[in-house]
Amino acid sequence: MANISGKPRSDLPITPATELSLSGRKAVVIGGTDGLGRELARQLASRGASVTVVGRTFRDEGTPGIDFLKADLSLMAEGRRIGRSLPAEALDFVFLTTGIIAAPNREVTPEGLERDMAVSYLSRLAILRELAPRMASAPREGRPRPRVYVMGFPGTGEKGNLEDLNAERSYAAMPVHMSTVAGNESLVLEFARRYPTLDFYGLNPGLIKTKIRSNYLGEGSLKHRLAEWLIGLTMISAEQYAQRMVPVLLSPSLEGRSPVMFNQKGRPIEASTTLGDGYAGRFITASEQLIDRALAST
Repeated sequence: MANISGKPRSDLPITPATELSLSGRKAVVIGGTDGLGRELARQLASRGASVTVVGRTFRDEGTPGIDFLKADLSLMAEGRRIGRSLPAEALDFVFLTTGIIAAPNREVTPEGLERDMAVSYLSRLAILRELAPRMASAPREGRPRPRVYVMGFPGTGEKGNLEDLNAERSYAAMPVHMSTVAGNESLVLEFARRYPTLDFYGLNPGLIKTKIRSNYLGEGSLKHRLAEWLIGLTMISAEQYAQRMVPVLLSPSLEGRSPVMFNQKGRPIEASTTLGDGYAGRFITASEQLIDRALAST
């Protein structure tokens, strides 16, 4: 990955919302129980939004404006259930933030999927396959267009391994994780094409201290603790990221501008040229076939 921040765009000025009241707006944050997702959920709720967080462990019980749906997002059946159960017609904002980094040795879910691919990408696709069509067809009655935000590392030129998405032929942790990066950017590009009445945005947060590297480095290991200490020392925090990004991502000046990718500073960046010429669509189609295979196994 040559440039983890992406190449800036100068053709898309965005005006952050200085006065941002979200009273009456509804959001869901997939993966909103920890890390960047949790901080985004807290920011949204602090501005008056009603926020549903989806994950395994609820850490904000009693926080005004936040409720919880429990789900194991390593499972496609759970992703499908969540996508079907969320109130699509009422949602204004959907944030997809679940993520890990592949372990040094290949891990497999009960549905037969490589675990990083399942958690960091395919579960999001499984949710959106159910949710996006209902959001797109729901009457808005003068309300702004619904927005979907997909966190990953867009704009970095990754294209993944389309011939071995489930890492069954060969396995190495970082190449597998790069396939999730390509998948999430493809998700933004292809779903913006499929559902032109919804707005899709890709988020590249860069390096921020969270638990995402624990699976790769070994949670609590010296290597893991040292890496997170250095990142925490030199980079912005998850809370600072959320405070910076929410006024940008919810700005009225973004209405109808889709797809757009953003870097850690809230500035638009160019999408990866490697995903053009129909490649993003082919990536999503292959991913949907993998999801269908996993669902058929249960």
